[in-house]
Amino acid sequence: MNVHKIGFNTAISIVIANMIGTGVFTSLGFQVMGIQSGSALLALWIIGGVLALCGALTYGEIGAAYPENGGEFHYLSKLYHPALGFLSGWVSVTVGFAAPIAAASMALGKYVHSVYPTVNVVALAISVILIITAIHSINLKSGSAFQRVFTIVKVSVILLFVAFGITYHPNFDMSFNLNKESVNQIFSSSFATSLIYVTYAYSGWNAAAYLSGEIKNVNRTLPRALFFGTLLVMIIYTLINYVFLHSTPIETLKGQIEVGYLSANQIFGNDIGRYMSLAIAVLLISTISAMILAGPRVMQSMGAAIPSLKTLSLTNKNGVPYLAIILQSLIAILLVVFSSFESLINYIGFTLNLFTFLTVFGIFILRYKKREVERPFKTPLFPLPPILFLLIIGWILVNVMIEKTTESLFGLITVISGLGFYYLTLRLDKKKK
Repeated sequence: MNVHKIGFNTAISIVIANMIGTGVFTSLGFQVMGIQSGSALLALWIIGGVLALCGALTYGEIGAAYPENGGEFHYLSKLYHPALGFLSGWVSVTVGFAAPIAAASMALGKYVHSVYPTVNVVALAISVILIITAIHSINLKSGSAFQRVFTIVKVSVILLFVAFGITYHPNFDMSFNLNKESVNQIFSSSFATSLIYVTYAYSGWNAAAYLSGEIKNVNRTLPRALFFGTLLVMIIYTLINYVFLHSTPIETLKGQIEVGYLSANQIFGNDIGRYMSLAIAVLLISTISAMILAGPRVMQSMGAAIPSLKTLSLTNKNGVPYLAIILQSLIAILLVVFSSFESLINYIGFTLNLFTFLTVFGIFILRYKKREVERPFKTPLFPLPPILFLLIIGWILVNVMIEKTTESLFGLITVISGLGFYYLTLRLDKKKK
């Protein structure tokens, strides 16, 4: 059977599409609640980008050493213990992909609703999830083509938006100068808490790692796709947030989800702004698509490794894990119906960062305890990238536990419940033997 393999263009489009989505078009309204300095707000996105680049370089080495589908599930099982790998897979299934799919779908619905108030946000979000699920359940080739086209459209529209935004002359003053007040805000607890929104916006820099087993020339393609995809997104994020802050007063942005819509109205006027809002909604289709494509590969890997979950590894004649895709989308639909947007973002950000922290730390285990494993790609400037990543993520996690205790506890409960499910699967597998 001739199974389609993912090339560099699709791999980098998966990274870009996973990253550019809900967070950048929705989170600034929450960040300005605690930070008002223009330079400090841009520093959030620059630091978040550097953090993602450090993570991407580290994942590139780990992913090239263990080139199989599954991402953290596979890496943590090899580097630490199968139980920890299972927990990361459990979190990926319940939070890592299904929750961002739900959040992106809800944001899409809200953007369309802001233009057409009669549109039901929940119904539209569910419809989009179902349609894209159907596309990716058929075969990887058609899904890859769909992904590439929508990613190109997404980047083109954003660059057009940025070009018009930079040349716009607002009727208010917004300073981006770095001063003592800006520096104080950068080292504040509000800055650390706001970074959880930024790390959520950047989440997806590791997306291609989940499909390592389906990537052509993975030793070269995966690290390049992770690094260059993340670098491009970092540049785009910094520019687009500059445009949001340059065009729209902070008081207008505070607490608002549809920051792209508010900025478009300022730059283009209400009539054209409505169309830009719809364009942003279309851009989110690429994000939803990328996560629906990448996420089920974790379930597939879990099903292949754990006999009691083997149903999740079933594929159709084209090698697509269709049951895993369907299950993930059902979880996303349940979250759309029963969750609020802001709590979902904090919950996702805290829980995912726990496992990216452990995975990046795993490079030291790979280097010093797993020396027999071949490493076709080595992290440049090692050990600086992983150490910088671990320090900043650790700082974020501590502050989020203090500032967003409820969401953090729900994240920890999710992890602990996964541990119970892990031992249940062990017992079931022993009985079958």
